[in-house]
Amino acid sequence: MPSSPHPQRIAFLGDYSPRQCGIATFTHDLCEAVAGAEPEAACFVAAVNDTAEGYDYPPRVRVELQEKDLESYRRAADFLNFNNTDVLCVQHEFGIYGGPAGSHLLALLREVRMPVVTTLHTILQHPSPVQRSIMDEIARLSDRLIVMAQKGAEILRTTYNVPAGKIDIISHGIPDVPFAPSESFKAQFGVEGRQVLLTFGLIGPGKGIEHAIEALPKIVKRHPNVVYLVLGATHPHLVAREGERYRLSLERLAGDLGVKENVIFYNRFVSLDDLKEFIGATDIYLTPYLQEAQITSGALAYVFGAGKAVVSTPYWHAQELLADGRGVLVPFHDPQAIAEAVSGLLDDPERMSTMQHQAYAMGRDMIWSATAKHYVESFQHARADRKAMPRAAFAGWTLEGRPYALPPLRLDHVIRMSDGTGIFQHAIFNVPNFHEGYCTDDNARAFILCCVIDDLGGKPVQESLMQHATAYIAFLAAALDYKSGRFRNFMSHGRQWLEEVGSEDSHARALWAAGTGAGRAQNEGHRRLAAQLFERGLPVVAGFTSPRAWSFTLLGIHEYLRQHPNQPWINTLRESLTAKLLVLWHECAAEQWPWFEPYVTYDNARICQALILDGQWQPNGEALQIGLKSLGWLVSIQKGQTGCFRPIGSNGFYQRDGARADFDQQPVEAFAMVSACHEAFRSTQNPTWPREAKRAFEWFLGRNDLGLPLYDFSSGGCSDGLHEDRVSENQGAESTLAFQLALAEMKKAEQWITPPPVPTP
Repeated sequence: MPSSPHPQRIAFLGDYSPRQCGIATFTHDLCEAVAGAEPEAACFVAAVNDTAEGYDYPPRVRVELQEKDLESYRRAADFLNFNNTDVLCVQHEFGIYGGPAGSHLLALLREVRMPVVTTLHTILQHPSPVQRSIMDEIARLSDRLIVMAQKGAEILRTTYNVPAGKIDIISHGIPDVPFAPSESFKAQFGVEGRQVLLTFGLIGPGKGIEHAIEALPKIVKRHPNVVYLVLGATHPHLVAREGERYRLSLERLAGDLGVKENVIFYNRFVSLDDLKEFIGATDIYLTPYLQEAQITSGALAYVFGAGKAVVSTPYWHAQELLADGRGVLVPFHDPQAIAEAVSGLLDDPERMSTMQHQAYAMGRDMIWSATAKHYVESFQHARADRKAMPRAAFAGWTLEGRPYALPPLRLDHVIRMSDGTGIFQHAIFNVPNFHEGYCTDDNARAFILCCVIDDLGGKPVQESLMQHATAYIAFLAAALDYKSGRFRNFMSHGRQWLEEVGSEDSHARALWAAGTGAGRAQNEGHRRLAAQLFERGLPVVAGFTSPRAWSFTLLGIHEYLRQHPNQPWINTLRESLTAKLLVLWHECAAEQWPWFEPYVTYDNARICQALILDGQWQPNGEALQIGLKSLGWLVSIQKGQTGCFRPIGSNGFYQRDGARADFDQQPVEAFAMVSACHEAFRSTQNPTWPREAKRAFEWFLGRNDLGLPLYDFSSGGCSDGLHEDRVSENQGAESTLAFQLALAEMKKAEQWITPPPVPTP
């Protein structure tokens, strides 16, 4: 191995104790072990928070990141760079970082200047396209990749094309405990004289504990003194979603099977010292996990290294660790096999003793002090590699190379415009205009914002808006006339509907919002109500004549199908609406006028977006190409002489063979262009499209014909339009929501638009 000075400042990135999860425990134990192996080095932690308030961390934690706040990752990179960190050790698991498939992590990795050694706690053999792209980028940005099993290295080589020379295989560390008979630990738990089966870790459906309980009646029949101890708290994220439903189902199952006297649930996240005592009292450890694709299990490593017999399903880590008779493997989802394996070991104490001694002997190579030495060697190797191919300190920090600085989410004005009924449609300056009441259009936009904002910003930002989400979806529910299947649009401040039937476009916007709620809403009640509204309001669209209504509906259908893919009648309607747009194109489009109508009016890019989206997902090559071609033309005619975005003005619009109206320019046009250009990029990966989305977004911020911002940084509101000589002084719901939704689009785009690699000198 190439020689290299020992690193003096070592940073560890990941979840960290006292956060209760396996990665947090691992990061803590690894950091302490490396600090012990390298006493001259300063070891510190960058901890990822899943709550806004964070945790009461020990002094080793020098910087905290908010899981869903992209900017906090860049701030952490700056901290690591300017504190002269010698090496960064990243703990990677898709679920602990924000963004699609944990993509926020890439923002940090692209900007740090020290060598990066990444430990992969999950390696997917069959990743989704998004997961694959994220893993490829992590592999590119990491100097070394650490896996804990041979299978992990194999997957990296064959699935992700990672060179073998970049991969280090280092076992999961374990505490160093003496080999001792279980009887010496049982009295303190009141289970002396009984045979103890143990499963521990954060509790959730993936653990397969129900199969172990289903095996108990047969085990108890042969060994009446058996007790099954399920040790660990329910996963906090599972508790937040559904409470203790899973644990309670396990308790009911034990009662139904008549083995309540043989099962103990200890609903605690225990300390390492307490865990050692529980493991000490164990005779057989059970891991009845449900899926093969688990590359590592800290719980399995701990118990195996302590010299305990193990009965496990054959997930990847167990296959390697328990090979050659070091444990017993049983099929997935097979309580009968678990019962036979456990009873067989209890029937044969000599065999079980041999297995325990084999496990303990192998575990000596896995204790944390040994693991830490291997990590230090990997750090040294990474530093030597970086010296051979250095990353220039500021090469990527130009305006072209660094990410575009977006405004922070500020929802003050959206909240100011909202009450218990919904969101008011108009404002006088930045004050809600009660006289004009409410409309379905704006409540639909507001509910869409609630659905897409969940992955953006910190919890306070989300919670400040989410309290109004119920009002927005309730407004849509009240707007739907269930007999006719039509949405009404306008409501007075006194909550009186001002019409029997709304416009086709407002109806379709409501469907767009309902489809988005059905596909994305985190609140189960919102999601189910949105699906119901969507299904009730969709059939009438078959008789609509507005191309924008067709397009809004297609956007809603796509969102709905995220969670409800098997709906033949909806797919049929989607094909029909797409065909209608294509008929318009063929009837109207010409070489100098590649458009669907003899005029260009409002929300124009939504037609292009709907076809691009539908072209990808049906798939429909003609729809995709027409969507891209029409969007390219729309971009070309909505560009000012200075290069700024100049949307078609609403004061006359643009007739074929006539003069186009340059004013009044509307925020919904800029928002529609941002969305459509990002959809075009997703389908083509052509970097032109993100640049056009950025151009359209900058219109809000002052890159427009007047050089005046429409977005009010102090209020979080957006002006209603750009006139020939001024910016509108009113900040209504449509314009404000257009900006906030466009900002959300831009922030989400940061998660999946990969900037070009920083060149090395």
